[in-house]
Amino acid sequence: MKQVTEKGVIMSADNSSGGVTERKGRSFFVDLFVRLIKEKPLGAIAGGVTLLMFLVAIFAGSIAPYGMNETRVAPTFGPPSVDHILGGDQLGRDLFSRVIYGARISVTVGLGATLISIITSLIVGGLSGYIGGKLDLMVQRFVDALQCFPSIVVLILLMSLVGPGLWTALIVLGLHRGISGSRVIRSAVISEKERLHVRAAAAIGCSYIRIYIRHIVPNIMAIVLVLMATRVPSLVLAEASLSFLGFGVPPPFPSWGGMLSGTARNYVLMAPHLAIWPGVALCILVFSANMFGDALRDLLDPRLRGGVGRYGTKVKKDEKGDIVIVK
Repeated sequence: MKQVTEKGVIMSADNSSGGVTERKGRSFFVDLFVRLIKEKPLGAIAGGVTLLMFLVAIFAGSIAPYGMNETRVAPTFGPPSVDHILGGDQLGRDLFSRVIYGARISVTVGLGATLISIITSLIVGGLSGYIGGKLDLMVQRFVDALQCFPSIVVLILLMSLVGPGLWTALIVLGLHRGISGSRVIRSAVISEKERLHVRAAAAIGCSYIRIYIRHIVPNIMAIVLVLMATRVPSLVLAEASLSFLGFGVPPPFPSWGGMLSGTARNYVLMAPHLAIWPGVALCILVFSANMFGDALRDLLDPRLRGGVGRYGTKVKKDEKGDIVIVK
């Protein structure tokens, strides 16, 4: 006996044994997108804003009316106007164009450093949690030692050793966050490696690497997706902090953190818009990415699904014995 529900799920029941089989009619990502809109509308809006910021960063060259370092196109310290909606800076550069190009720097560092950090966490935390023993003990003591120091102090020290720059900031931020945040992956791997299919793979002689890549990593992808969504805003903010202190992306590249430092601090009383608009753009990106990451965490974390199941529904039998879904 089968019944197609409103959510595109086919329920089949065997009245003799009482067994219930559920077969989904939608793919994982389509289902996640629908649930995001229905259950987390604020997270969906934040995700749209974040996607918009990414598109602005990608097409910055087409959106910005002027070059990022094109001088004498706007009045010096000019206020917002029709021709220059965000005003001009001390060199007569269009502030709107520089904010647009600054999005490219922040998004590049945010996505690139996040990707490096996820790969580092999967290598460090995953192998540490799966192999265990002395390797796990040594790695975790190193992580403890790294977490004892404030992150900004460690980042400043590393950037002062390798020198400022976009790629050095990207690599340093990614490696630091990947090592210090590897314990989330380690905990998930320790829980996953006790499952029967992992033990069966080990029993037939599969290597550690094959078991980890083929049988463990696919089953912790929900946690990986949540980590990616939550690390992007923190790494964007870390890059802005380094640029503000002079250790991040050097001039003349218009990083939002660098735009808040130097010129903005020297002329903030004369032209407050020099500090307002980069700060507003940074706040919008960080807040939107944080809200989107929190929504994904609530949807993908099995511990936050509640007592009515993943879809927020209950299943019962009607008077005829058919399986129905109760909203």
